[in-house]
Amino acid sequence: MNRTRVARRMVIRTAVVLTLTLCALLVTALVGHDYRYEERRLTIDLPDVSLDAILTTPERVPARGIVVVIHGDGAVDSTHDGGYNPWFEAAADAGFATLSWSKPGVGGSTGNWLHQSMADRADEASAVIDWALANEIAPTGTIVLWGASQAGWVLPEVVAARTDIDAVVAVSPAINWLRQGRFHLLAELDHDGAGTSERAQAIRVSDRVRELLRSGVDYATYLDLTLESHPMSADRWQFALLNYTSDAEAGLAAMAARDIPVLLMLAEHDRHVDIDETATTYRRLLEEALTMEYVDAAHSMVRRPMDDSPGLAFVTAIMWPRALFSAETLDSYRDFLVAQ
Repeated sequence: MNRTRVARRMVIRTAVVLTLTLCALLVTALVGHDYRYEERRLTIDLPDVSLDAILTTPERVPARGIVVVIHGDGAVDSTHDGGYNPWFEAAADAGFATLSWSKPGVGGSTGNWLHQSMADRADEASAVIDWALANEIAPTGTIVLWGASQAGWVLPEVVAARTDIDAVVAVSPAINWLRQGRFHLLAELDHDGAGTSERAQAIRVSDRVRELLRSGVDYATYLDLTLESHPMSADRWQFALLNYTSDAEAGLAAMAARDIPVLLMLAEHDRHVDIDETATTYRRLLEEALTMEYVDAAHSMVRRPMDDSPGLAFVTAIMWPRALFSAETLDSYRDFLVAQ
């Protein structure tokens, strides 16, 4: 009988501990996702596409400007699955609204982002800015472009086409499409500890893709001649054909003529982008307009432990998303906006 009571008490205690733990985790997650901004869902109707968008604004005070977000590669929605939320909060803390939209074909947006060239993406961003100006959804007296990774080929084109962009934040941008691809390949091989034969084979596969791109072959020919074990989809091949010649130098030179402030944020442990090439090119072309920040982070600006451990990143994203990024990353971004 005594043993039964002891066992029952142990079960009750265990249940209480588990319940309290779950409650604590739930409270932590709720607090972790409670951001200091107000959020509004929008639909941006442009002539050829309808975009599912989000506008975040500071709490209780009017915004004094707006940040327009230009995504990197991939099927990115307006919040990047919540990954942008800490950036939205940092902007709101600086008194800025943020406007971001899901790429064409992602979420509620129509179209297909894989059918876009970098010039198309720049035209789309410019059209969204015009829409924001016409609809007066947020103060647009100060317009800042924020772009990550692949946006490095888009940001300069938007600035060159307009006279109302006041500042740019470039996060982990590359300079040349083909050089960036080769850097990424070699960096991943090094990271994975690839042997000589594996490395040589990977380079052969990459060289064949480059040859086919330069030849402009159709998708059927690409499938027939590629050495890749997992070939691109038809849409991805079209996207590569449209964009493989992209190079940011001419656009950056045009952007330099505008003499607007630029914050360049580079990740010290970036395996996607050659940060030395990016830093050298931005410094040479933008000179005194440039503020450059090196961050102890991976390409997406997440802390290194998060990049090396997808499981840890997943749990952190659920429980406390701000912890994905170092404080210096978001503080540098906020401070740059405050100065505008």
